Amino acid sequence: MITTAALLVGLALTPAPAAPDPVAYVRAGDVYVSTGPAEKRLTTGGGYSRPRWSPDGKQLAVLKGGQLWTMKADGTGQRRLTTRAAAGPSWSPDGKWLAFGSLSCTGGPGVYRIPASGAAAQPEVLFPRDCRGEELPEPEQPQAATGVLTERLRADDAVAWSPDGKQIAYRGGECDAVYDACMSIGTISSGAERMVAAYGGGSLQNRGFAVLPAWRPDGTRLAFTAYQEGETAAQNEPLHVTELDLKTGRKRTVGAPLDREPSYRDATHALVTGQYRNGSWIISVDLATGARTPLRPGSQPSVRPR
Repeated sequence: MITTAALLVGLALTPAPAAPDPVAYVRAGDVYVSTGPAEKRLTTGGGYSRPRWSPDGKQLAVLKGGQLWTMKADGTGQRRLTTRAAAGPSWSPDGKWLAFGSLSCTGGPGVYRIPASGAAAQPEVLFPRDCRGEELPEPEQPQAATGVLTERLRADDAVAWSPDGKQIAYRGGECDAVYDACMSIGTISSGAERMVAAYGGGSLQNRGFAVLPAWRPDGTRLAFTAYQEGETAAQNEPLHVTELDLKTGRKRTVGAPLDREPSYRDATHALVTGQYRNGSWIISVDLATGARTPLRPGSQPSVRPR
């Protein structure tokens, strides 16, 4: 059981110089990149979200106006890849494909892929498996998320491609037929799914969600943003980051309350969006000690692959 008291461990923060890794993030609707003390603004005009580095670090995939775009690492060469509404993208490890979330033939969350080259192509359905070969439903263009933080995150359909290229983690899946909210890992070749988190429905008397998955670079663990309202106050779990050991099935909380949107730097450190100085900051979390270091104002961090 995760308690508020347990989540408060490591909450104290001490400002420190920014991490040396190139990190992309969002501030006030525009994309920034920082390396050490240097920071560069890549876009203007707002409306951008969920930047994700390409495996070679030369491009960024990003959502702009709720659709999928790519651009060079310096912000130039912006190119739209989709005309349908899309959610948080993820690159295949070989850099040839981009996966993204969008409405599936079941009416729930689905996962698609499209060539990262920008070559004209119809998005290919990956999940749910039963939607492969079916006519693509046309989703409504998303409206700007409003309301409290938990409600803004609850329906975020960002996906994450595994480091070995064989699986994708995403909100929803076949488990949607049983539970009110869930997260799955799907195997691309077979379409088989593994549920890794569930809330409400079935025998579960709770309410919550698991969204925004991120794989550790060695592929052994999956982190995601989670929230739970239990049957009693003692079973409540404030917004936090959960890390799942994919071999043992053990889960643990990393960081502090309101931490979210994890992105691994390596096996020992992750970046999250957290609360600091009455706002959202990119914070580095030591996964062994829980120590947290604020880096920059912003949210939705993505660490450039090493």
